[in-house]
Amino acid sequence: MADLFDSTPSDTPLGPRPLADRLRPKALSEVIGQQQVLGPDAPLGTMLASGSLSSLIFWGPPGVGKTTIARLLADETDLHFVQISAIFTGVPDLRKVFEAAKMRRQNGKGTLLFVDEIHRFNKAQQDGFLPYMEDGTILLVGATTENPSFELNAAVLSRSQVLILTRLDLKDLELLAQRAEKDLGKALPLDGPAREALLEMADGDGRALLNLIEQVAAWKTDTKLGVDDLTKRLMKRAVKYDKSGDEHYNLISALHKSVRGSDPDAALYWFARMLAGGEDPRFLARRITRMAVEDIGLADPQAQSVCLQSWETYERLGSPEGELALAQAVTYLALAPKSNATYVAYKGAVAAAKQTGSEPPPAHILNAPTTLMKEQGFGAGYNYDHDAEDGFSGQNYFPETMKRGIYYIPVDRGFERELKKRVDFFAGLRAKRGKN
Repeated sequence: MADLFDSTPSDTPLGPRPLADRLRPKALSEVIGQQQVLGPDAPLGTMLASGSLSSLIFWGPPGVGKTTIARLLADETDLHFVQISAIFTGVPDLRKVFEAAKMRRQNGKGTLLFVDEIHRFNKAQQDGFLPYMEDGTILLVGATTENPSFELNAAVLSRSQVLILTRLDLKDLELLAQRAEKDLGKALPLDGPAREALLEMADGDGRALLNLIEQVAAWKTDTKLGVDDLTKRLMKRAVKYDKSGDEHYNLISALHKSVRGSDPDAALYWFARMLAGGEDPRFLARRITRMAVEDIGLADPQAQSVCLQSWETYERLGSPEGELALAQAVTYLALAPKSNATYVAYKGAVAAAKQTGSEPPPAHILNAPTTLMKEQGFGAGYNYDHDAEDGFSGQNYFPETMKRGIYYIPVDRGFERELKKRVDFFAGLRAKRGKN
């Protein structure tokens, strides 16, 4: 009897197989694209050459080969391949998977566990993988379309290597189309521009391209079709990207820089382009909020609230109405005063914290809940600011061995113009009272 979740294909014929399944590579050398991961000097190529494969997280958009590469890795390393989806797998199912892997290991066979959409597991579920990763019961290969830094536990990340898979470019998609035509035994009934438009419609997604090709190949026509016929029959507009391929990361960069550059029209254009390309609005909501924190900050403290409210509105309304709330946030951010003063200050403080190591706070600002601590001088000489002139004592709050740091330098824009006055005011009082 087959193991639960065992993905070993059955010998029983199940009827016609989809084109995408028929063209699934039989070896890693047949995988199209992803040479930055699979090449001889790339991470996977190096691991396989050395005979040492670690747990992996594949991060990339849909249709770029995450599942296929995981399956082929199992073949290359003689591991039993088990595939689960975080969407449909609960804790009892995971227990069965782990128990089966333990039994398999006792019989001398390792298990490569491929977890699709791994970011959809909660923290407790992700933690459940750790003991089986550490004792070698499973070699985990997770796949995610979301940034692992945000969506996966630090403990899982520390035990895995993150590999980034990218969208297929037009050259890769053309090679995939040629393989499909060879399998179908005929050329696609498209002229040159229509063929290029078909590749662009796939937007770097190999699986999407094969699904489109399967539709086009079924059309009964004696003539080659043009772009207009293609888009009419597919009811999908041939979105034109530049010839190098406008990838996900290029578009979000364009949106971010348009907001930073205070251009609401360009920002809305790139926002709309990403939505039209199928981007998850929640990803955009998160990135828009990041823009408020990173590029506007305290120049307009309300910017964060606008983003969070727009995000919540989207969650309540859903698509497509909810996107308008996100568009309002984009417009607000583009027109808001800009400041990265807190961002710069934070990086400076982090660098100083690393440099000074474990320097303790000055004794006068330490609490002294015990007699021993009071005898050691904890809290002695502390000035309660509310009792001081102007509500400001001007005492030193840095470690006693450390020179006072200056990290936050507000800009003379927006609300930070007012904050700059406060910073200067307190600096003047501190100097006047001879405090460092």
